[in-house]
Amino acid sequence: MNLRRVVVTGLGSLTPIGNTTAEYWQSLVEGKSGAGPITKFDASKHKTRFACELKNFNPEDFIDKKECRRMDAFTQYALVSSAEAIRDAKIDAKQLNADRIGVIWGAGIGGLRTFHDEVAGFAQGDGTPRFNPFFIPKMIIDISAGYISIMHGFRGPNFSTVSACASASNAIIDAFNYIRLNKADIIIAGGSEAAIVESGIGGFNACKALSERNDEYMTASRPFDKTRDGFVMGEGAGALVLEEYEHAKRRGATMYAEMIGGGLSADAYHLTAPHPEGLGAKNVMLNALQDAGIEPSSVDYINVHGTSTPLGDIAELSAVIQVFKEHAYKLNISSTKSMTGHLLGAAGAIEAIASVLAIKHQIIPPTINHTTPDEQIDTRLNLTLNKAQTRTVNVAMSNTFGFGGHNCSIIFKKVE
Repeated sequence: MNLRRVVVTGLGSLTPIGNTTAEYWQSLVEGKSGAGPITKFDASKHKTRFACELKNFNPEDFIDKKECRRMDAFTQYALVSSAEAIRDAKIDAKQLNADRIGVIWGAGIGGLRTFHDEVAGFAQGDGTPRFNPFFIPKMIIDISAGYISIMHGFRGPNFSTVSACASASNAIIDAFNYIRLNKADIIIAGGSEAAIVESGIGGFNACKALSERNDEYMTASRPFDKTRDGFVMGEGAGALVLEEYEHAKRRGATMYAEMIGGGLSADAYHLTAPHPEGLGAKNVMLNALQDAGIEPSSVDYINVHGTSTPLGDIAELSAVIQVFKEHAYKLNISSTKSMTGHLLGAAGAIEAIASVLAIKHQIIPPTINHTTPDEQIDTRLNLTLNKAQTRTVNVAMSNTFGFGGHNCSIIFKKVE
């Protein structure tokens, strides 16, 4: 089968370290932490009282006030980031075939604030079922993809992917496949999440996934550090415009990078813990390399899942060494979650953007907050610790793994 080429022609970012792609990238290069005390609710009784929240963001600056009230925050985030990506790519449905423009959007949890508030309100009442008429459409995960298509008039493939923290990466891989199989010409792909709510923080605390370094919150997300104790919750969204190469070329679109492969696998091991030998991570990277038709030695940079959990970081780096062998010591590795925190279902989108921009700018964003080496981690690996590094980046890989053992790996390369 003659598969079509797919390029990235637009980017949109709404993150704890920048509300636009330009701001996000600048903060990544500078190694800024997005962590701070939780302001969205009173977290004083929680084990974890900090997170990576959005800063200076008001959805009503972008969306009509009345419409805002009909949306959960994760949908607001999706609309803002996708609108930036669509502007960046200079897409106008009226000038193109809207039937060939789609939206595939990921989220791991969806409208958690809406669900939390509506159920809490019911529980505190007299048992009479009084619910907001927008309760269900505000909560369901697929609504973001629907809203994006309605706002912009895109009538192509439209659905959402749900695979916990791999959700956005699944969306990007699905979009890639739809385009190269000639099912669409353009797809807006990405993910959003807004889980910094009482039940979100409390739930992740209960399964012992979050850092509890309340007195050191700015440096609590510390992937690969011996003293790491869990991830830091983040929120926001990321959007990529994926487009068929010839279609993009004809309309003179900017091409940030070419997507050349996507891998999928399952750990088939545990609900929340990674396979201890990194089996799923190993398989997903091998699958992505095979799909891209390249050798491991072609990869220059890996934006790893790197959540700052004791088990996850070790398993992933073990898998990297198994896949890349001696070349593992020649490439750069970094975890941008050290700066953004973990955006759950949106993580794959903002990390794919970081990987694309590493190719564009030939800069590797750092892994910050590292002070204490872990004797279980091979010191020969270049983990890009604490400071960005300049190097030739022709090919970048982005890994995301989710609860349930869902694994995704995406490969981008410089456009030739």
